[in-house]
Amino acid sequence: MNSNRRVLIFTLSSIAIYLIASLAAAIFGFSWAPFNKVNLVADIIKTTQHSDSTEITGIDTSQNAPLILTDNTRKRNFNLYTRPNFITSFAADTSKPALVSFLQKLNELKQGKKRKIRIGYFGDSMIEGDLLTQTLRKLLQKEFGGNGVGFVPITAATSKFRQTVVDNYSDGWKDESFKTPTDGNLFFSGHLFRGYGDWVQMIDKTITDSTAIIEKSLLCGLVNQSITITVNNVPVAINATGNFNRIVLDKSINKNIKVSVPDDRLPVYGISFESESGVIVDNFSFRGITGVELNKIDSNFIKAINNEGPYYDLLIFQYGVNVLFRPNDVNFNWYNHIFLPVVQKLKRNFSNSDIILVSTADRAFMYDGEYKSAKGIDSLIKIQAAIAYQTGCNFYNQFETMGGRNSIVQWADAKPSLANKDYVHPNGRGADSLGVSFFKAIMKDYKKYLNTIK
Repeated sequence: MNSNRRVLIFTLSSIAIYLIASLAAAIFGFSWAPFNKVNLVADIIKTTQHSDSTEITGIDTSQNAPLILTDNTRKRNFNLYTRPNFITSFAADTSKPALVSFLQKLNELKQGKKRKIRIGYFGDSMIEGDLLTQTLRKLLQKEFGGNGVGFVPITAATSKFRQTVVDNYSDGWKDESFKTPTDGNLFFSGHLFRGYGDWVQMIDKTITDSTAIIEKSLLCGLVNQSITITVNNVPVAINATGNFNRIVLDKSINKNIKVSVPDDRLPVYGISFESESGVIVDNFSFRGITGVELNKIDSNFIKAINNEGPYYDLLIFQYGVNVLFRPNDVNFNWYNHIFLPVVQKLKRNFSNSDIILVSTADRAFMYDGEYKSAKGIDSLIKIQAAIAYQTGCNFYNQFETMGGRNSIVQWADAKPSLANKDYVHPNGRGADSLGVSFFKAIMKDYKKYLNTIK
């Protein structure tokens, strides 16, 4: 190889490496002074990305951000995101409710109208095993009516840990999920199950009214022909003709059901236990995710689910502790870039639902020999709040509701403790406290709504 060709190859290779590194720095937000001087895309992206992760294009997220006029009739205040125990739509007039549509439906239920109000609470390991949501469900059903644990996946890593359902299942179920290849539509749980003569048995432990009529429904996908499953040892022919199907298998006071699926033609998601009227709260937990994985759920499939409704009246999304996976990260522009489009997609596909983005809870790392809140937690929460602000979603600050900085350390060290010694996860007592706080925030908003209709 002659020297000129070697020089050309070296030059092109160097440019390619610099370009890849520059793009990676832009996307993931890392910075190194010597490299910044040769960053090939710095001038292109400098208007949309800054070293301070609290700055986002189109919104001033600084601590002293003023009221922001969005039109001639409405004022919004971004700084409301810092309030604990408070659901905000960022409206400057805090005497007005945030969840108007949802609260109207709750009030209709309270006034005696027979209707079903469905809530989907999405999260990571912070809510797995029905933690937090079991408390929220119990309190809402006590206040507004309703029975049933709602959606339960066919199998789960926390099956033996979850207190609201007793479930047993055979070992042959194939689980396709956010973390595995799939050739079907994933449900909101992030899973799709296929059985090969497999069975599942569930008992709802949340029902205290022995006279309550409970619908036990199979949630499943499309199969192109009639298929016979077994329900409580009785053969039942079903026609799952839609891309998404909610098939009532039993409607009685029985709290348990057993279902067997003969083969893998039928994609199965889970079973739902619901009263005919009242509040239903579905827990959609998936360990180790950041929320970006929700983008894998097909938009047309979401439309098919909505056609079974209106499906969800309120959607709640709580993520963040898995974004804080490195102790010294303070720049989360990369998360804004990848999560904002996901929220925009959800907002488009659930145009009739109220949506709340819940901030990360506190998470601690070891700094200088002691556990303290993650250095970048304030920056991440600003990013999350800004996403809610820009997409027209509501926001709830879980971090401040816990007590703010170093609260997870205080919770873990309390007697009795409210969190595990991993300084990440609230335990049952802590999750119960968070559920009570969230319920109180909804009720505070509900009282505002009642004041507007007097």
